[in-house]
Amino acid sequence: MKVVLATLNAKYIHTSLALRCLKAYSQDDFDIDIAEYTIKDPAMNIVSDLFARKPDVVGFSCYIWNIEETIVVIDMLRKIMPEIKIVLGGPEVSYDVEHWMERLTDIDFIVVGEGEETFHHLLTEIENGTNKYHMVFGIAYRKRLKDDTIEIRVNPGRPKLDLAKLPTPYRFKEDLPTLANRVVYFETSRGCPFSCQFCLSSIEVGVRYFDIERTKADIIYLIDQGAKLIKFVDRTFNIKRDYALEMFQFLIENHRGCVFQFEITADIMRPEVLDYLAEHAPPDIFRFEIGVQSTNDPTNEAVKRRQNWSKLVRTVTKVKDSKKIDQHLDLIAGLPHEDYNTFRKTFNDVFALRPEELQLGFLKMLRGTGMRIDAAKYGYIYQDRAPYEMLGNDLMPFGDIVRIKRVEDVLEKYWNAHRMDHALLYLVDRVFPSPFDFFQQFGDFWEGRGWQKIGHQLEDLFSRLWAFLQEGAAELRDQSSGLNYNPDVVLGLMKLDYFLNHNYKPRKVWWDFTMEKSVWAGWMQQIADRPEDVSGDFANLGLGEKELHKHAVIERIPFDLALFLETGEIRTDSHTLLIVLYGGAGKQEGGAKPYMLRIEQAQQAHA
Repeated sequence: MKVVLATLNAKYIHTSLALRCLKAYSQDDFDIDIAEYTIKDPAMNIVSDLFARKPDVVGFSCYIWNIEETIVVIDMLRKIMPEIKIVLGGPEVSYDVEHWMERLTDIDFIVVGEGEETFHHLLTEIENGTNKYHMVFGIAYRKRLKDDTIEIRVNPGRPKLDLAKLPTPYRFKEDLPTLANRVVYFETSRGCPFSCQFCLSSIEVGVRYFDIERTKADIIYLIDQGAKLIKFVDRTFNIKRDYALEMFQFLIENHRGCVFQFEITADIMRPEVLDYLAEHAPPDIFRFEIGVQSTNDPTNEAVKRRQNWSKLVRTVTKVKDSKKIDQHLDLIAGLPHEDYNTFRKTFNDVFALRPEELQLGFLKMLRGTGMRIDAAKYGYIYQDRAPYEMLGNDLMPFGDIVRIKRVEDVLEKYWNAHRMDHALLYLVDRVFPSPFDFFQQFGDFWEGRGWQKIGHQLEDLFSRLWAFLQEGAAELRDQSSGLNYNPDVVLGLMKLDYFLNHNYKPRKVWWDFTMEKSVWAGWMQQIADRPEDVSGDFANLGLGEKELHKHAVIERIPFDLALFLETGEIRTDSHTLLIVLYGGAGKQEGGAKPYMLRIEQAQQAHA
């Protein structure tokens, strides 16, 4: 019997751990292929590929991000292959099972919850042809009755699996050619100790661990075979201090350039673990994803989320100060007892921690969660189809959701992409009332100009921010309350950021370059003749004027840029000649490196 396990991933670089777990458990008894597609692939292409594989059984792994696209594929597949058995599994169909059986009349079975043992048992019954599906715990199926009517039956669930008896899903030869170019998803445990009412993980009580020595052996195998990014799917990687410390130590000693990403709960991270990471973790090997969601105490209480904010701040700050680990902090807009103003405070609280990435999401009313069950209690309205995103509630109407989505848009383009950190930090710290207000006003301006309907290049992002600041200059001076909004400072920092965004000398700039050619040539000659005026490091490069013309850009900044970057002080009695070198200049490695020459008043007059 030929079995194809399929799913539609969100992106090509993603891989499905679920399919590999199912195949590993059943491959000794059945002929099983894995077929991965993306939600962007045309349904006709997916169906054509499945048809060519000639399966007897097709199983689809279903999630909120792919269920609707999967349904289209199923509809086509049933029409061209009416005899095949179609099985669904995954978190999206493991709750409200009767709903899915009634809505999707083209499917034969749903596997509920953990699927390895259940799916194997189901395949055995299909192959035997005995139709004793009532014996397969953990499935829903259709039973034809004596009067020829069809009845939907949902069997009792299956006990939790003994993880020690599960075979490894990480060693398929067919995965090796693309291992270095895709994300490897890895689990060291199943379950979650917390009860957050918006999360499916809260439904499963308790945490079970895979054998740590097998886990280590699998990780070593993946690294040996060229894996570059391993993302751990454990809901709370650091729930056990000794386990987390042992795993961190093992990964530090064996990483060989591989990057590891974890979901951690920051307020339970022990100080000794933080100290160990600060001392021993290599830079850029670990990434932490931390779900803050809200800093509003009534909100956290309503969703049964225990969170010690001061300890969370301690962890995030210590990790950031170590300069070793990137942190990705998550927020959820639309939780109970959170209106526009309290969410503004949540956003500002978390942005003050300066995470490398701040993801602003919106509450999704997932099937099976406490939030969906209690939706009427808080007046929620939400999408009927996946991803079930909330459209409003008693405290946050749809109009507020729309505005916050504009914040999300510019936050992603500017802060999370780190295209102009110097300029943004000046704006959020010194000009606007708060970071949220900056992103909100810019997001409103962005939408008002219709820019959400068109694409953008790097220079467009800079010119659009500058257009926003120029148009709102008078208002900014009024609202800055003496915080010293200086357009020249913003422009100078944006120029610095623009140059640093290039690995090679840019061919054009987004502003009007006003330095006269003779002045430009004079500066080039001066820094070539007297490089020690710039710095000792610059002089050591030994650059001639010809090399500077080829590999350097210069721009005059009307304040002391070096002083500002070091102390935050703005002095306009000294100007700066900003010199940015790119790869190929002397002994310098690739990328952009800035140098600064202070221009005193006499030099300004001469220039």
